Amino acid sequence: MSDEVTVADPALDEWRTYDEFAAGIDTYRLPNTDLAGTALALTLEDGQSLTLDFGPSTGSGAEALVTWSGLGASGTDPYDAVAVRDDVVFVNLPLTSREREALTIVYSTTTHRATVIRSRIAAEAVEGTPQVGQEFWAATTDGGTPTGEVPGPSRDLIGKRNVYRYSPHHLYEHVYVSSQRYAWQCLEGVQRGHGDMDLSTVWRFADGLYLFCFREFRIAVASVWLHDLGYQLRTTGIFLGLTGEGASEHSRAGGHIYPLGSVSYPDAQPV
Repeated sequence: MSDEVTVADPALDEWRTYDEFAAGIDTYRLPNTDLAGTALALTLEDGQSLTLDFGPSTGSGAEALVTWSGLGASGTDPYDAVAVRDDVVFVNLPLTSREREALTIVYSTTTHRATVIRSRIAAEAVEGTPQVGQEFWAATTDGGTPTGEVPGPSRDLIGKRNVYRYSPHHLYEHVYVSSQRYAWQCLEGVQRGHGDMDLSTVWRFADGLYLFCFREFRIAVASVWLHDLGYQLRTTGIFLGLTGEGASEHSRAGGHIYPLGSVSYPDAQPV
């Protein structure tokens, strides 16, 4: 009879909350860029408008603010921005003027193309439906004539398998299964050994640039990422979700992409 004792890994027994796994997930994020003193006017594909007026620099350590109006609301809120390429900017508004909501804008200063994503936490959880929902718009920016492809849904990532390193303690694998689902597992971090298949949306923004968004079932969290798969293999993103205490929380994220390969489906293609 063996005397060997099997010790259970607590990480496999307890599903971690959003705030537990998100802590430090921005360690390898690209640095922020300052948009102080600039303005942006967007026309959405359905005719709505969104304007953003980025306030003056408030000094080191002070919160950068933007005054915005559109989508049936307005406010003055904090923002963070990252220049993911020389001409492409990722901007997120972790709204404080509107509870449980975030606006994310990706725009190009050369093509004048843009995308707008609104993430909102529903008041109540409904079984079988992610509590954090997302809406998507293609848009154009002022200051020039739009050129190039219009951002929109893409099947380009189906079958691809990548590893994402966000910090020394965050390592995840993604497999893009269809235009509506992706599978993930945590290889290193507080979620180690956990994984799931969740709802996802992929839009192609430009050559090698893909907007990837997911909405989880098990916990109230959604995310917006901009994957640069053609230039520098980096990703920039944000989370919106509910903490273990039930409070809404915004988090920044980002890191390095390591492609593992891809497969092509031989017969029926996934939806």
